Amino acid sequence: MLETLNPQPQDKILQLIAMFREDPRTDKIDLGVGVYKDATGLTPVMRAVKAAEKQLWETEKTKTYTGLAGEPAYNSAMVGMILGAGYADRAASVATPGGTGAIRQALELIKMASPQATVWISAPTWPNHPSIIKYLGMKMAEYRYFDAETRGVDFAGVLDDLAKVAEGDVVLLHGCCHNPTGANLNAEQWAQVVDLLVARKAIPLVDLAYQGFGDGLEEDAAATRLVAAKFPEVLIAASCSKNFGIYRERTGILIALTSADRKAVVQGNLNFLNRQNYSFPPDHGARLVTMILEDAALCADWKAELEEVRLNMLSLRKQLADELRKATNSDRFDFVADHRGMFSRLGLTEAQVNILREEHGIYMVGDSRINIAGLNSKTVPVLAAAIAKVAG
Repeated sequence: MLETLNPQPQDKILQLIAMFREDPRTDKIDLGVGVYKDATGLTPVMRAVKAAEKQLWETEKTKTYTGLAGEPAYNSAMVGMILGAGYADRAASVATPGGTGAIRQALELIKMASPQATVWISAPTWPNHPSIIKYLGMKMAEYRYFDAETRGVDFAGVLDDLAKVAEGDVVLLHGCCHNPTGANLNAEQWAQVVDLLVARKAIPLVDLAYQGFGDGLEEDAAATRLVAAKFPEVLIAASCSKNFGIYRERTGILIALTSADRKAVVQGNLNFLNRQNYSFPPDHGARLVTMILEDAALCADWKAELEEVRLNMLSLRKQLADELRKATNSDRFDFVADHRGMFSRLGLTEAQVNILREEHGIYMVGDSRINIAGLNSKTVPVLAAAIAKVAG
């Protein structure tokens, strides 16, 4: 049987990680992998997470299974953090293994409920989105999003393409900190997109992986809350990997907003999908998140550290934009300061990206997406000088 299997294409980012590790140069710079790093290159355990883990170690009495949907307290706390108050009667939800697990379960639910629906994704988007959609054998279409010239949102293209969405189609939206471009819709643009999709009778699927990394915890939830308020049905896939720094704990949630009279049926189907895929979701990370969100002191410390992380990335963005302006004697890279989250797509060619890796030890994804958090104040000028050299 197994001899019939064909080799699968390697994940480009995982390939990049392996290449970086094997590079013997001591001054190499990793801007590929999408995790937050401090100035020393460490992805730290957040203070509130460490404190919650200590409390949990001292008080936890069992490791028995949790429920199929995860602990109700976790689901409730996450719905509150993402949407605010007023959604208890509409929100069915399940804990998932990270944000990827939430996306997978959302797509499984869509396929079960409406197998003919087309899933619309932004061009570009996170590579796992189309990968999972294709694997599940679902219909897929793209809507224009990123303007390669301005390095901002191609808003005319967004509206033109989303006007073609059919009733019942699913539109995947990045709630904040667009991956891989870092270019976000502004509030007015979000309102126009929402109004258009309401008129088209589409179903929004919001991927919210970076809440708190852009303009602030509440500010980054604004678009998702607008969507939730305007549509009768919404799917929201959220991750705790970045904003709580618990990547390896695989902590996520899928929220399905529906009518109060349909909530029980939707919840039952979410539970069913969890049972088919992994039965009970991971609990350790979810329990830490619950403890932090329910404890005033822990929550305040977590929010303070999350804000430190956010402001650090904004500072690095401004420094890089300033250094690139000096190094290139132009404003062509000023967009870096305007983007939000960990990522920006610089607009370099794959050949230029290869030169940066081979000659300068600077590693980034082939489409020139960089992880801003892979920089520090000392490596920013190094990167700017190298980019100026290869970009001409």
